[in-house]
Amino acid sequence: MAFVTIGFLGVGGHQAGIDGPSGLLRPAAAAAEQIPTASTALPGGAAPRVDELIAGLTVVDQLPAVAGYDRDCGKGKGCVFGTSWTDNYTGPDSHNGCDTRNDVLRSQLTDVRFKPNTHDCKVISGTLNDAYTGTMIAFSTEKPSAVQVDHVYPLSRSWRAGAANWSPEQRVAFANDTASNLIASEGKANQSKSDQGPDTWLPPNAAFRCEYGQKYLAVAAKYHLAVTVGDVDAARRECTR
Repeated sequence: MAFVTIGFLGVGGHQAGIDGPSGLLRPAAAAAEQIPTASTALPGGAAPRVDELIAGLTVVDQLPAVAGYDRDCGKGKGCVFGTSWTDNYTGPDSHNGCDTRNDVLRSQLTDVRFKPNTHDCKVISGTLNDAYTGTMIAFSTEKPSAVQVDHVYPLSRSWRAGAANWSPEQRVAFANDTASNLIASEGKANQSKSDQGPDTWLPPNAAFRCEYGQKYLAVAAKYHLAVTVGDVDAARRECTR
């Protein structure tokens, strides 16, 4: 897989991937043709070194404002990443009869119990060993918000980092990428993170911060998404402690 390598650029950069003084991201032709699907393997193996990942990334001072982001799928709305947790996408867990959220809960929780007659699809309880907080969290359908599914590289942030240029099918695959970009987490931690990157948010569990930074950069590399100087600095800092 080829990557667009730009190195460190300011928002007003003029090299490939940056469009003029406004700093709007503009993918080079090769990157536009090679945006992967959710089934594409991460580059460099499961845990590539931070500097190896950074070498293939577009790094900017800050991500530009890009109009058009709208996740609402109601009538007349943008629905730019498709219906939440759809099973209809291209990826390793797609078209299996279960929605993406239940796919993640089933694979990342322990002591999982399923609703009867759902073909081991709808998770009704289980236990999460939460990487974000370093705690054990009980999940049940009686209190579903206790465990949420986080996009390691947030959707609204990805829109500003290059996803606005993708096809709808590519965005839906990204939003449901169980192999790379989705992780079950404590609900409060997920809400605290919101759409932030490592430049302004890291997991409360310090022992997981290096791995989290690697995951974030690996998703960016896989999908040719830009990252900020602050993202890079945070990942390097946490992985050299």
